Amino acid sequence: MSTLERFCRYAALDTQAVEDSPNYPSSPGQIEFNRLLAEELKGIGCQDVHLDDHGILTATIPGNRQDVPVMAWVAHVDTSPETSGAGVKPQVHPNYDGGDVVLPGDPTKVLRPAELPALKDVVGHTLITTDGTTLLGADDKCGVTALVEAAERLLKDDSLPRGTIRLVFTCDEEIGAGTRHLSLDRIGAQVAYTLDGEGLGSVDSETFSADLATVKVTGVNTHPCAGKGRMVNAIRILSDFLSRLPQRTMSPETTCGREGFLHPYHIEGSVAEAWAKVLLRDFETEALAEQFALLESVAVALRAEHPQARIDLEVRRQYRNMRDGLLNEPRAVAYAVQAMRNCGLQPRLSCIRGGTDGSSLTEMGLPTPNLSSGQHNFHSPFEWTTVEEMDQTVEVLLALAAIWAEGPDPEGIETAPLVTE
Repeated sequence: MSTLERFCRYAALDTQAVEDSPNYPSSPGQIEFNRLLAEELKGIGCQDVHLDDHGILTATIPGNRQDVPVMAWVAHVDTSPETSGAGVKPQVHPNYDGGDVVLPGDPTKVLRPAELPALKDVVGHTLITTDGTTLLGADDKCGVTALVEAAERLLKDDSLPRGTIRLVFTCDEEIGAGTRHLSLDRIGAQVAYTLDGEGLGSVDSETFSADLATVKVTGVNTHPCAGKGRMVNAIRILSDFLSRLPQRTMSPETTCGREGFLHPYHIEGSVAEAWAKVLLRDFETEALAEQFALLESVAVALRAEHPQARIDLEVRRQYRNMRDGLLNEPRAVAYAVQAMRNCGLQPRLSCIRGGTDGSSLTEMGLPTPNLSSGQHNFHSPFEWTTVEEMDQTVEVLLALAAIWAEGPDPEGIETAPLVTE
C-alpha cells in the first residue's frame, strides 16, 4: 500500500473526538480505527500487538542491535472536535502547480499561497486537501501514516539498524485525554517521540503549560412577564463576566511568542444556568495560578453585584511544559536534530503555543519531544498535507532509529535554532 493510499484510507474514517463525552474513547470510530491498525501491524510483522479496553493500541518492532534504549513512537488517532470529521473526502492534487486551490465541496473556500505561504514550498508535490466541508484529519493521521510506513520499512529490511521500538496509538488527544489510560510500564521505553507537529523540520522542545477553567452562573428563571425584581439572568451575568476579561492583552488574538493567554472558547446556557470554558495557557506553569486568580477576582466582583446569583469557578489541570523533563535526557532532542540533518532538512527547535501527548508523557517521566509529520492548517477545512512530506517524515524516523542504535555523543551535535510557533 502506498503512502497516498494509506493516508486517504485513514482520513476517510470518522474518528472525531467528542468533548464532555462520558465514554473513553469519546467516539466509537477511534477504537474501530485502532482495530484496523492492529490488523495492519500484525500483517507487516509487528510483535506484541495489543488493543486494550480503552482503545489504545501498542505494538513492537524488534531490534537488531544490543544494549540500545527502547524507543517509542506515538501518534493519536482522534481528530479535533472543532470541525466535522464525518464524511471526509480527501482531494488529491498531483504535481501541485503552486496556484490557488478551490475546494470543490464549498467553492467559497480557497487555499491561496498568498495567505498560506507554506504552499509555496510544496510545488510539484502530491497535495492532499479537504473538499471544504470537513477537516482532513492530517492531525494526526499524517503521524499515524508515517509510523506505520516506517514500521513496514524496518520490518522488511533487517539491515536497517535499530533497537527495539514501541508503537503507541492513543485516543482523545485532542480533548486532553490522550494519556489518561496509558502507563509508562505499558509503553516500556526510555525515550519517545510524538509525530504530531506541523510541516517539516521542527523538533518541539517546549509546549505551553495548560489548565482548563469552567465558570458556571446559576440564576433564577421566571416568566418574562413577571421578571421584575425576581428574574436573575445567568446569560447576562456570564456575558458580563467574559466582557471583564482582558480584551487587548492575554488573548490568542493579541499575544504571540512566549506570551500566555486566557481563551474563552465554549459557552452555552439559559436564564437559569449558563457556563463557559476558558483555556489557561502559559509557558511558565506558575503563571496559570495568576490567570485563575484573575478569573476569581472578576467572579468576586460579580457576586457582590448579583447576590441572588451563584457564580462557581473550578479549574482542571491539563498538561505541563515538557522543557524541564527533556533536560533529563539530552539525547532525545539532540538525536532528533541530527536525524533531520541526515535527511537533508534544516532542523529547528520549536517552542509551540500548544501541547501534545508528549507534554504529559514527559511529565510522567518519559522524555518525549514532538516531531513534524507534514500536517498544515490543522483543525480546519483548510487542512492539507503532501505525500512527499509524509515520506520525508518516514525517512526521519528511520534515521532516528539508526542514530539511537549507534549512540553518538549528543554534545557533538550542533544545536538547532530555537523558534516560537
